[in-house]
Amino acid sequence: MNQSVYLALDFPNWEETKHFLHTNQLAGVPVKVGMELFYREGPKIIEYLKQDNHPIFLDLKLHDIPTTVMKAMRNIAKLDVEMVNVHALGGAEMIKRAKEGLTVGNSGKTKLIAVTMLTSMDKQAMNTELHIPGEVDEKVSHFARFASSNGADGVVCSVHETEKIKTECGTSFLTVTPGIRLDGTEDNDQKRIASPKFAKKQGTDYIVVGRSVTKAVNPKMAYERVIKEWDNGIIV
Repeated sequence: MNQSVYLALDFPNWEETKHFLHTNQLAGVPVKVGMELFYREGPKIIEYLKQDNHPIFLDLKLHDIPTTVMKAMRNIAKLDVEMVNVHALGGAEMIKRAKEGLTVGNSGKTKLIAVTMLTSMDKQAMNTELHIPGEVDEKVSHFARFASSNGADGVVCSVHETEKIKTECGTSFLTVTPGIRLDGTEDNDQKRIASPKFAKKQGTDYIVVGRSVTKAVNPKMAYERVIKEWDNGIIV
């Protein structure tokens, strides 16, 4: 099984999630659990998925005062997932305390990933709405360097920033890239998107694919197509 391709379980509840996974014979594939599903089901959703041996990226994007994030991470650590994330905008102390909470809770097995700039954000929105000047890739690189120096194991970024981050932060610093789309599928609310093939060429460590698979006429076939592109670097 490919451990680098995470399937986004963007479903409203466990029943729909279970039906999708079982109907499409996707037991054991790496999955991303986001706010929608986790806030509905709570920690038990992690237990259910672990029963089918799914590696889990818990995508909660924590962003709060350092002590609160540390205590939250101490609890999340007990879930024993592969990855969990915080917003880099929370600052140096927050990232450090998040790592502390994970380390106390499970000896650091769970990787701490910092969100740089959401892949739904483009330059215009960053400049005009957030009042952050400059280019997106420059700010993403800044957040990556900042996260690395404060204890994060990697970052969430778009595929387009991966190569620069690897150069500046080292090849062992992890990159997790959402916004993955198969040819012929809609962009939806993502702006900085890419194909599995392009992601592989850029050297990213993990990709996250959602609607290209979950909204496909044949999700199993679409998932296998993602894997083939990723593994072989070819368009099929």
